[in-house]
Amino acid sequence: MTTILLVIIYLAFISLGLPDSLLGAAWPVMQSDLDAPLETAGVLFMIVAGSTIISSLLSGKVLKRFGTGKVTFVSVLMTAVALLGFDFAPSVAWLVVCAIPLGLGAGAVDSGLNDYVAINYKAHHMSWLHCFWGVGATLGPVIMAQFMMGENSWRSGYFLISGLQFVLVLILLFTLPLWSRVKNKSNMTVIEESENSIDVLNDHLKPLQIKGVKLALASFLFYCSAEAAVGLWGSSFLVDIKGISAATAAKWVSFYYAGITIGRFITGFITFKMTNRLLIRTGQIIALTGAVIVFLPLPSIFSLIGFIIVGLGLAPIFPCMLHETPSRFGKKHSQTIMGYQMALAYTGTTFMPPLLGFIASHSTIGIFPICILIFIAVMFLCSERLNGILSRKVLVKPIDASSTEM
Repeated sequence: MTTILLVIIYLAFISLGLPDSLLGAAWPVMQSDLDAPLETAGVLFMIVAGSTIISSLLSGKVLKRFGTGKVTFVSVLMTAVALLGFDFAPSVAWLVVCAIPLGLGAGAVDSGLNDYVAINYKAHHMSWLHCFWGVGATLGPVIMAQFMMGENSWRSGYFLISGLQFVLVLILLFTLPLWSRVKNKSNMTVIEESENSIDVLNDHLKPLQIKGVKLALASFLFYCSAEAAVGLWGSSFLVDIKGISAATAAKWVSFYYAGITIGRFITGFITFKMTNRLLIRTGQIIALTGAVIVFLPLPSIFSLIGFIIVGLGLAPIFPCMLHETPSRFGKKHSQTIMGYQMALAYTGTTFMPPLLGFIASHSTIGIFPICILIFIAVMFLCSERLNGILSRKVLVKPIDASSTEM
């Protein structure tokens, strides 16, 4: 039963990644087909991201009221309908309308599944979960490219992805009872230690009043700022500053993403031997090392090495920070805090890279490695400060609770 539900969650994360990369892959054809300005893609992206941030912020209350299974079912249904709307869209205005449920559905699924896995499954599943998101994000453009190369258009690509989402909707509908059964089984295993858990310390506090929450939110903000900025501006830096051809630069950035995806797959095995906290710290140090290599005035080949190292370093950080949420702040507030974390993550992804680009347009793209270094360094400092706060919490807990994993 637990295994069946886990497979469904993995499928849900593949489906979560599928639409994320579709717009960028299809836009060159969509733009001419709809007679839209180039910047319209950016507007659509911002609408999707803004809707995702809103649904992430509200996900805590929604998940507590309706449960993860029902919220996931409705959210995937929303994304399926929205993608079908893209297929039938007669104008840009129609795309704008469809972008709203697409973002709302994605935010709720992301927050809900991350919290559910963090509470009910081991750390290696969280790493593999986000590896599977990468599988979906990789398959999306591949599927779209196949349709655009043939006689069919981008609309057929959206139609197929929508159909895959509707298949998942049916699976979720027939497996709704599994969610509560797995959760009840998980709760039974921890009921004896509930009185000594960190929930006791934070029971009277609101989520944002809990010590360390704001530092955790800052960590997510700067993590996603670094990850997205490298992906968005890495090629421009390599072409304009290092003098590398555009094709080679694009290939080098793809190695960066490969580092993240492969790193998360490997991290799933490493979690059997290392704690989340140690993996987060190790990843941050590796990412810092890679950023320093990119920053230094070394031959261009070192930029490739630096990008790969940054990708490998970033790989374990995001899933491990998510999995640590219930241990850091307690299961009672984990759903709400998870939603806040995802909202800040999407905020970093959406706004920080364009801000870097705006500054670079008024100066030089040479600021790219400096900004990446700052993003990762601030994330590392926030994370270490949070570890200090959590260590002090352990010291003030009752002595018989010392065996509780943190």
